Amino acid sequence: MAALVGRRARDVLKRAHFATVPRRHRHKKKWAATEPKFPATQLALQNFDMTYSVQFGDLWPSIRVSLLSEQKYGALVNNFAAWDHVSGELEQLNARDFVSEAISHGEPEPESGQTTTPPQASGAYSPNLRCFTFARGDVSRFPPARLGSLGVMDYYLMDAASLLPVLALGLQPGDTVLDLCAAPGGKTLALLQTGCCRNLAANDLSTSRTGRLQRVLRSYVPQDIRDRNRVRVTSWDGRKWGELEGDTYDRVLVDVPCTTDRHSLREEENNIFQRSRKKERQMLPMLQVQLLAAGLLATKPGGHIVYSTCSLSHLQNEYVVQGTIEFLANQYSIKVQVEDLTHFRKLFMDTFSFFPSCQVGELVIPNLLANFGPMYFCKMCRLT
Repeated sequence: MAALVGRRARDVLKRAHFATVPRRHRHKKKWAATEPKFPATQLALQNFDMTYSVQFGDLWPSIRVSLLSEQKYGALVNNFAAWDHVSGELEQLNARDFVSEAISHGEPEPESGQTTTPPQASGAYSPNLRCFTFARGDVSRFPPARLGSLGVMDYYLMDAASLLPVLALGLQPGDTVLDLCAAPGGKTLALLQTGCCRNLAANDLSTSRTGRLQRVLRSYVPQDIRDRNRVRVTSWDGRKWGELEGDTYDRVLVDVPCTTDRHSLREEENNIFQRSRKKERQMLPMLQVQLLAAGLLATKPGGHIVYSTCSLSHLQNEYVVQGTIEFLANQYSIKVQVEDLTHFRKLFMDTFSFFPSCQVGELVIPNLLANFGPMYFCKMCRLT
């Protein structure tokens, strides 16, 4: 299966202009000792200026300055702590729970004698999540999280847009859940906060990253809760998950490795734009197709999957989704349907800035007044 996905991914790469150079034109680049060595952050900015100025047109200058500015964070309240007390303290900082506000504003007013009904299908959202942010234009910072009275940390600081894929996944009580690329652990923690996971498999190929994931879980989730939810942390090759546990999970999150655009502009360490990682960067769409295909194969027919990245690139976002769906239809006769997230986007427009022209899925774009993201996410249902 992995070989088939690899061949299909190469086709996607070619269509996305990542075709390999003809052999007769290949040569080994010789770098002069005096040639200037640009930092990876500068190489990333040059790459983004070339590609994103075309992709986003007039929007790129504002996205660019936002990416280079300080990022905003959200505080995900730990439901295993004294969450009501923690929420009260965050409210005293003039922060607001953007999740509960969006959901309460998005519920239709009931007519006389009727009760409201929750949004159906793709409009559904995962329950019990509380995440506080400061208002648009407010650049206040949250204090570092601290150990609470119940022996676990009070809240988890994260890019609030990173919560949207978990919300969109629409967990229901008793779901079996797979987080295929789980480290460093923010989204895994959010999945547990819903209280819906009968079983949760959290996987990441890197053992060092799964070590960090384990530390997050130990800091935020009591041992008895981890046991009760049967959390299983593994370091397997996610591309092979469809072979290991096919047709198994009700909900699957595939938050794939990507160019991590904001990190690439701000940090030299582990920067994928380092010259030594050029081939790895060019092969990212292939890896992403393989991981998404494996996640869909691991999903039960009728189950749901969310694909997400923290990249602006449509080559890593829409192209990957469309190419993977086409591959599964051709090779496995598996039908996958992209779900409409228009209602979901409207719920959270007061907090985030969304790109208006995604072919499939939704994209949060950085904006100086709401400097979250980038975060792309697309929800799918495996029909067969």
